[in-house]
Formats: sequence, structure tokens, C-alpha cells
Amino acid sequence: MMMTRPRYIKYFCAALPVTAILVLIAAFSAGADPEAPVVVGWVERVSLHPCNIVIPSKVDTGAVSCSLHAADPVVFQRHGERWVRFTVQDVHGKKHTIETPIVGTRKIKRHFGEFQRRWVIRLGVCLGKVFKESEINLVDRTGFEYPMLIGRNFMEASLIVDPSSKFTVEPQCRPQEHGSGEPLPEKTGSK
Repeated sequence: MMMTRPRYIKYFCAALPVTAILVLIAAFSAGADPEAPVVVGWVERVSLHPCNIVIPSKVDTGAVSCSLHAADPVVFQRHGERWVRFTVQDVHGKKHTIETPIVGTRKIKRHFGEFQRRWVIRLGVCLGKVFKESEINLVDRTGFEYPMLIGRNFMEASLIVDPSSKFTVEPQCRPQEHGSGEPLPEKTGSK
């Protein structure tokens, strides 16, 4: 004997997926959280502040901290503090010299298991609209495709990485005095 469902159950079951989709759309569009993590690709352009140098970087969820290429850093004294001078090449191939105080050294575990002691500096980093003053260790990345690694210390609570995408956002922070930055205002009005 074949059982049939009452008509109202058929209509209810058919309408349920459509209702769920509408509820989800309303929830996401009505209350989009401006502090929600930004989805970025595994390779993005970042700008370094206060110098406003744009370089490509690998967004690496396996790295604890940010690393920046410095083939031949020169350590020197300025006003009784240790400083470092090194060169960074931007996305256009232009070389820029950065001089900045050293904030310390870190023992970093390399991908093949050895530990290496590295100089650590503090720079502003802008990825999309996310700006953070970050501790960055200096390392010779000759032979690697990207001069910078963005580590979890920068990503935390700010970024989600889409491993199938590259170059999804551009740096959108305005450099300000003393190396800080803030997101650029949204463009409004007609073209």
C-alpha cells in the first residue's frame, strides 16, 4: 500500500530550501560586520610603511611571523641604539634602502628543521584595508619567488586565505606620520 503525504507537507518541504537561502542572504547583507576577516589570496601585494614600498608577498599560514628579504643587512649604531640598513626591491624593480631600529632577535625554525637567529624590526604593513604595525624578521630570501612572507602574527583575526586565489586585493592604506596608516575612505558618488 502506497502512502501519500498531505499536500501541505509537500509544499512545506519544497519551500524550506528557498526560505533558508533567503534568510541567509538577509543575514549577510543586513549586518555585514566591518571587522569581519578579509578573504585574500595566497599571494598578495603589500605596502610597507612609513616608506610606502609595494612588494609582492606570500600569505603563509604555516609561518608564525612575518619575514622580509634582506640579503646583506648592515647593523650600525645610531643615538645609542642598534639599527639596520637593508635594500628592498618594489614591484616595479626599483630598489629602496630602509634604515630602522632593531627591536630584537628571534630564533626561527626553518622549514627543514634547523633554527636560525634573525634580526627583528617593526614596520607598518598594509594588505588590502588591513594595516598593522608588525614585528618582521629579516632573512636572505634569495632564490624564493616572493620577498616577503606574511605570517600568522599579521593574519590573526584579520584575514582568511583562499589558496586558489592570487592578487585579490591591493594595499589601500594611507601613510601617515610616524609610520602608521589607516584605510583609505570608500569612493562615493558617480563617475
